[in-house]
Amino acid sequence: QVQLVESGGGLVQAGGSLRLSCAASGRTFSSYDMGWFRLARGKEREFVAGIWRRGGRTYYADSVKGRFTISRDNAKNTIYLQMNSLSPEDTAVYYCATSAGDRLFLDGRLDDFDMDYWGKGTLVTVFS
Repeated sequence: QVQLVESGGGLVQAGGSLRLSCAASGRTFSSYDMGWFRLARGKEREFVAGIWRRGGRTYYADSVKGRFTISRDNAKNTIYLQMNSLSPEDTAVYYCATSAGDRLFLDGRLDDFDMDYWGKGTLVTVFS
């Protein structure tokens, strides 16, 4: 069992930055690939970024590539999402989740069905 708690969301003006954190419980954190997803009003939840279980390799949705950076600190059981150059289109609830499978390695992306545990999300609102 893994529990995930996101933090760092808030209200930010377009062009600004936010850094999200996701703290995980349990001693098996380094056994999971990790992903950030987001759910915007009227849309389906979408993959944002993923990182291998031992770090190093990262993957991004085209919509955030070059603006967002995912990282992890296995010693702290925490992953991060640095979000720069935010736009109103980035407004969403952001979730972190774990994946024990090989999808991220094989396909360079993750979908909801690949994930094992989810946090409750943190709201990011970008205003123009």
